[in-house]
Amino acid sequence: MKILVIATRNKGKTAEIRDLLRGFPITIKNLDDFGPIPEVEEDGDTFDDNAYKKASFTARVLGYPALADDSGLVVDALDGAPGVHSARWAGPDATDEQRCNKLLAALKGQANRKAAFQCVISIAVPTGPALTYEGRCEGVIQDTPAGSNGFGYDPVFFYPPLNKTFAQLSMAEKSRISHRGKALHEIRDEFDEIVKWIGQHMPEPEIIGCQSQPGSS
Repeated sequence: MKILVIATRNKGKTAEIRDLLRGFPITIKNLDDFGPIPEVEEDGDTFDDNAYKKASFTARVLGYPALADDSGLVVDALDGAPGVHSARWAGPDATDEQRCNKLLAALKGQANRKAAFQCVISIAVPTGPALTYEGRCEGVIQDTPAGSNGFGYDPVFFYPPLNKTFAQLSMAEKSRISHRGKALHEIRDEFDEIVKWIGQHMPEPEIIGCQSQPGSS
C-alpha cells in the first residue's frame, strides 16, 4: 500500500484528512511518523507557492509523495492582506485574539467588510511534479468576535448563508463549507485518479531475484 505524508505535525488536520480518505488504498502518515526534518520557510508570494514548497520539500526529504496546504484570510479593504502572512501578521508569537484585534483595528471605520478564506493544497512527488487544488469561502468581517470553536480569524469571519461566524460552526458544518473543506472534498472526489497519478510517478521498486554466476556453487 502506498504512503502519503501530510506535511504537518497537527494531529487534528491529520485525523481530518485520514478520515476523508478512509477506504482508499493509501496509508496516511504525518511528520511525527519520521525523525526530525528541517523546517520549511514559507516565504512564497502566493498560497500556491508556499503549498508547493512544503509538499515538494517534504517529498524530496522523505522519499514519499506528500500533501501540504497553505491558507489565509484575504480582505478586500486591505488590498488582500493579511493573505499569505495571515498566521504571522500580528507577530510570530501572537495569539488568535491578538490577530483578530489587529484585523478589527485595521478595518475600523471601513464600510467594505468583504473577505474570503483561501486555501491551496499541493500533492507532490520526490521528482518534482505536483497536483494543485484550491478552495475559497466568501464572507464578511464583523465588528465583534463571536463563538469559541475554530482558530485564527474564525471568530470575526461571518458566513452569511448560515448566519454564523466560523467560530460558531460545528466541525461538520465548517468542513462542508470552508475553504480547506472544499479543497479536501475535491481531492476525495478525484482520489482514485490521484492514486493512479502517484503510481505513475512513484513506481514500485523492481524485485530482482538472485542469480548464480556461471561456475559458482
